[in-house]
Amino acid sequence: MRYVVVGAGAVGGTIGGRLAQHGHDVVLVARGAHAERLAADGLRMLTPDGPVHVRPAVATGPDDVRLTPADVLVLAVKVQDTASVLPEWAAAPLAGGPAGLTAGARLPVVCAQNGLEGDRLAQRWFRHVVGACVYLPATHLEPGTVVAEGAPVSGALLLGRTTAGPREHAERVAADLSGAGFVARAVDDVGPAQRGKLLSNTANAVDAVVREQELDGEAADALREDARAEGAAVFAAAGLPVADQLEALPELRGLGFGAAPVAGAERGGSSSWQSLRRGGTVETDWLNGEVVRRGRVLGVPTPVNEALQVLADAAARSGAGPRTLAVADVRRLVDELARVS
Repeated sequence: MRYVVVGAGAVGGTIGGRLAQHGHDVVLVARGAHAERLAADGLRMLTPDGPVHVRPAVATGPDDVRLTPADVLVLAVKVQDTASVLPEWAAAPLAGGPAGLTAGARLPVVCAQNGLEGDRLAQRWFRHVVGACVYLPATHLEPGTVVAEGAPVSGALLLGRTTAGPREHAERVAADLSGAGFVARAVDDVGPAQRGKLLSNTANAVDAVVREQELDGEAADALREDARAEGAAVFAAAGLPVADQLEALPELRGLGFGAAPVAGAERGGSSSWQSLRRGGTVETDWLNGEVVRRGRVLGVPTPVNEALQVLADAAARSGAGPRTLAVADVRRLVDELARVS
């Protein structure tokens, strides 16, 4: 199989880079300065074991790739960008196939993203959708470079089909990832693990908006816990099971998996922090916003997640950058939202 990684940032770059390092045929899809650097110099991965340099093929979109029935798409863009990139990939023709047969009808797409919405959106355009629960500490701030901080493996992925069809797509991808420096496994139902990961990801907004000097304090910890508790209450009200990281992938406990120091790089923060640092959009609407949306439908109050969603969005829209607010600023908005009927 050839892996076409749509969105070669922190997660996509690490997945594609490791697959290429271990002999798989890979295309990294990126845009702007990142694509230019990848095309000119290849991908530089900084890891706890030292730098890795690979030179996979590079594309900026489906017009640059001659897709075949043997390809697998790995969707690693932020979930807010999913609806803008998937239609063009789904409409791409397949070389060597019947006239009119497109990628959406034949190729599997693996949604290596945070949140829950990416799978649902992909189902609109692709017949074969593989959902993923991804644990992969990585940073992408510099064109052409990703910092893959996971150790002793680069990351862990649970994969499960979210559309009717063969399980073999998830199993084959999991096998390839397992041989390329990841813990990966195919499961029948990836939903509980994805929901557990979403609860963890509600803290991304805290890391993104709360100022540096308060991030390790008790007040910030309480804010994270309150956001997580709201999410847990929403899923409980919906009758949806949740699995935490170590329950879903017990292998990680034995490995002592975590983020390790990387020479020449400093761990900046969550994916939401990285987005604000780069001056781009932020996925908070699909993380904290997922909790808020479900809470509104079910009648479960979610003022902490709503406040974090509003403040992270405001930081992205204004270009203010990350970590500009005190915990007290967040709590004031939480209190105001809690009083709104």
